[in-house]
This record gives sequence, structure tokens and C-alpha cells, in this order.
Amino acid sequence: MTEKSGNDGAFTRQDLYGTVAETTFGGALSFMRRKYSRDLDGVDVAVCGVPFDTATTNRPGARFGPRAVRAASANLAWARPYGWDFDPFDRLAVIDYGDCSFDFGRPENVPAAIEANAKQILDAGAALLSIGGDHFLTYPLLRAHAAKHGKLSLIHFDAHSDTWADEEGRIDHGTMFYHATKEGLVDPARSVQIGLRTVNEDLLGFNILDAPRVHATGVEATAAEIRRIVGDNKVYLTFDIDCLDPCFAPGTGTPVCGGLSSSQALQILKGLAGINLVGMDLVEVAPAYDIGEITALAGATLALEFLCLYAYNRPDRKAAE
Repeated sequence: MTEKSGNDGAFTRQDLYGTVAETTFGGALSFMRRKYSRDLDGVDVAVCGVPFDTATTNRPGARFGPRAVRAASANLAWARPYGWDFDPFDRLAVIDYGDCSFDFGRPENVPAAIEANAKQILDAGAALLSIGGDHFLTYPLLRAHAAKHGKLSLIHFDAHSDTWADEEGRIDHGTMFYHATKEGLVDPARSVQIGLRTVNEDLLGFNILDAPRVHATGVEATAAEIRRIVGDNKVYLTFDIDCLDPCFAPGTGTPVCGGLSSSQALQILKGLAGINLVGMDLVEVAPAYDIGEITALAGATLALEFLCLYAYNRPDRKAAE
């Protein structure tokens, strides 16, 4: 249901449900115009920015990703998402929780701060959609989610495997799934990495649907294989925007040619409807390298698709009234 209202619903709206159309070029820029709040009572999903990018191996700038994705989402917030027969905000009470806070002068303490912030949200009974920030942040997020849900299946969209071997305690956005696997946070045999196109000789047992395979077999076969691999397991979904080809997402720190199109990614995600999704993040949007906000818009659109996946098995509150 779409209602007409004035602007600044991020501060003025009372009901956490529903879509309220606002002027796209004005108003407070929360994610999808959801209410800014730290009150988790009755909340189904908290959207939280993690403006951290000091683990990057190439171009920095993803610390500005949460801000850019929020701004781009204003272009999407006036109606329900195309291609779904429901509005996720009729099924989910969603807030914008603001950004995770940490001391940039103590980088060694950042992982614990991200994990603690996520744990606070999860312990309150809400699910978490995180917006980065560089991809390292998924590691402390996985630690928080695994503490609540147990060992997880990982659905990982990326140009890179991020499973390169590393020393314990290092903060690097190319090694966090090595650590997550070694710690038993994820089950590689029931996990899948999609869109890869960089060399790594040791993939730690993850199932790989690399970019050439996606291009060759198509989106329907890709989605079906992902569903087969994860089955009914609890799933954490992470999407590095550099999974998309640079022509669709130039605004990122480590772009790699030959990637997925925005259309392919969206169709694959729609094909995952019904998975047992418990956590999700969208990372590596670096707006300083963007062109016409196309990367930020792709990020916002993908993050909205995640909410649709999470809402898929839930009843429509307004229809039930």
C-alpha cells in the first residue's frame, strides 16, 4: 500500500509499516525513507550503515557507501519494488538504525565494535541489513550471526573469493572468509560464491559459480543451483558490488572486468525467493569513483531485493487486517 504524505518521514512517521510516497529530490535521506530510530521494540529488520574502509587493498572510499546508498534509495522508496507481488514494508517493520559507531583511531578495536553493534540488534529480536563499508565487515557480522543462529550457509556475490590465507588478527577485506571458515562460522560445502573472476588456488571447499559460468548457463540455472546447495540451511547473504561488471558499478575499490550485469544479479536474487535468510549485507560501494550514482543506485536496489527475500515467507500485515 502506498500513501501520500509530506517529506521527512525518516523523522516524522509513526507507523513502521507501509510505503509513504515522498518527493524524491527532497527530504531526509534514510534508507528507503524508513524511520531513523534506535528503538528496536517491534522491529523486524534494522538497516545499519558500517562506514569502515581501512581494510581495502586498492582504492579506499567505501566508508561513504552507506551515505550514498541511502541517498540513492530515495529514488526507489515511492512504490513497491518491481517484479514482486507484495510490498516488503507491508510485511516488515523496518527502521534505519543509523551507523555503527567505532573509534577510527583504534582500528584494532573496530571488528569488536561491529560485532557488538550487530549482537545488540540481533539480541533484541530484529534481523540486520548492513550497508558497508568494505567487505571485511562481513567477518564480525558473521560472528554475531553465527553466535545466534549457529553455523551458516553463505551466499556470496563477488569478483573475489576473499578466502586467501592470512595471519590471525589481520584486518583485510580479502581474507575474512578464510577466517570465517577456520572458525566454523560458515559451512563451505553448503555455501556458494557467485561471480568470481580472480585467481585463488585454494577455495577452501566453497561451491563456485564463477562469472563465466553464470554467463554461459543463465540466471535460472544459477538460482536453481544456489538453492540446491544451501537447501533449508540458515543463510547469510553478502553482496560485494564489484560482483557487477565495472560498466554497471564503476564506484568500487577493486573493479574487475567480465562481471554480472545489474539485471542478471536482480534476476538471480528473485530466483532465491523462499531461502531461509537470517542476515544480509551490501558492501564496497565507493561513491568517489561512481558515475551518475549508478553504483549507489545498484547497491540500493540490491539491498531492497534482500528485504523482499526476507519478507517473502511472511504474511502481509495490512492484508490480514
